[in-house]
Amino acid sequence: MAKKGNRVQVILECTEHKATGQPGTSRYITTKNKKNTPDRVELKKFNPILKKMTVHKEIK
Repeated sequence: MAKKGNRVQVILECTEHKATGQPGTSRYITTKNKKNTPDRVELKKFNPILKKMTVHKEIK
């Protein structure tokens, strides 16, 4: 049976990684409640390629 509610799966992608020109990308999959947070999510997550904490934004 499917889950009910406003919780949807979103993909977070690193914003700083594109500017460096290095190959690969840092992405995380998480969930959010669309009713409580209708706009895009921004979280600080660890980027294993750059080896530091960076801002990851929700992509569509």
